Parts: sequence; C-alpha cells; structure tokens
Amino acid sequence: MMSSVLRPGVFSPYYQVTKQGVKSLVFPGAKELLPAAAPAGTRLAHTDIKIPDFSDYRRPEVLDPQKSSQESTESRKAFSYLMTGATTVIGVYAAKTVVTQFVSSMSASADVLALSKIEIKLSDIPEGKNMTFKWRGKPLFVRHRTEKEIATEAGVNLGELRDPQHDKDRVLNPKWIIVLGVCTHLGCVPIANAGDYGGYYCPCHGSHYDSSGRIRKGPAPLNLEVPYYEFPDEETVIVG
Repeated sequence: MMSSVLRPGVFSPYYQVTKQGVKSLVFPGAKELLPAAAPAGTRLAHTDIKIPDFSDYRRPEVLDPQKSSQESTESRKAFSYLMTGATTVIGVYAAKTVVTQFVSSMSASADVLALSKIEIKLSDIPEGKNMTFKWRGKPLFVRHRTEKEIATEAGVNLGELRDPQHDKDRVLNPKWIIVLGVCTHLGCVPIANAGDYGGYYCPCHGSHYDSSGRIRKGPAPLNLEVPYYEFPDEETVIVG
C-alpha cells in the first residue's frame, strides 16, 4: 500500500479516465480545455508583462546607466543628511510640544490658582495682636509685633534653639511675623499669644513657641513654617 502511495505513476491511467469523463459530461463534443502538459524541465516565459518605469522616482544623477554614480555621491549624501536633520528637528519639536501639553494639562486650573493666594489688609490687625486666616485649608497666623517683641526675638542666642534660625531670616518686615498655625509635632493648631514665651502654645502636647514662631520648649522638633509672601505696599500682604 505504501509503495503505491509513493509511486503516483501507478494511478496515471485513472487520472486520464477522470479527465476524459468530466470533459465529456460537462462539455459534450467540445474540444479539450486543458492544455497539453508541458514537457518536463520546460520553463514558460511571461513576455507580455511590462516592466514599470521608475524614472520619475529616481534622481537625475543616476538615470544614466552608463554614468558612474560615484560622481554624484557627495550631493546625494548632502541631500540625505539634510532630510535626516530636518526630520529629526521636526520630531524633536513635536515631542517637545506633546510633553509641554501633557505637563500643562496637569497644572492647576485658574480657580485653584485663585484659591492658592490670600490678600490680607494689615491695617486691620492692631499692634501686639495676632489674627488667624484660612489659607489652603490651613490656619495662617499673622502677628503685628511690638518693638519689645522685635528686640527680644532678635537678641535670642541661637545656640539655645532646637531649630536654630535667626529672627531676621524668618521675616521680611520685623513688624510682621507670618507663619502656618500647624504644630510641627502632630499637626495640632497652637494658641496665639500664649505659652512660656508669649508666642504660640500647643496645648495638645505642650509645645511652646516664641513670637517668631520658633520652638523653645516641648516635643515639637521644628519651628512653625513660614510660607511665601510679599508686601505689594505697606498696608497689604499677599501670601502664596
């Protein structure tokens, strides 16, 4: 059985009978539609196929097959370098634009930026008093210091401080100390004009701050945070 499968010549007579039967059944009396089998080893040439002309896509320097392409190498290289450089520049600019737009999309919106700043009228705060404002969801302490408080805080020995910081480095105008009302121990809200140093006192765990907002006693590790602020005029401060 296997030898019959391996030798297709055994079934040749049956193939011929099948071909004749189908031809006579479908097209009785018609000429044979199937061409005669070509002799073994014969190769058919498709001479009716036209070769496309790619001259329009080739550079003028290389159209002539009799002309050496080495003569135009430099000009062709210059063109390739120019196209590569231009494509690179365009790609880098496009990437920069995409990144810039992506980063801008994550920036704060106008309404959020409006809430990020607070303008305070300083004339409403009497000398020696502290007022509390809400800024970015946190209490903001604005204190109008007296001359005595300014002199006292300026004369403090920095070696005695847990978080050494001179008073002049914490204020823009010595009359005004502006700090966040958040204790640096566990985030409680201190009481103004209280404590052993007359500044701020956190009753939760007993942290005492002076009138410059520096920690002087208790568990708090750092001074009260000083936010960014500026004075557009003598009567106004903008925080944020």
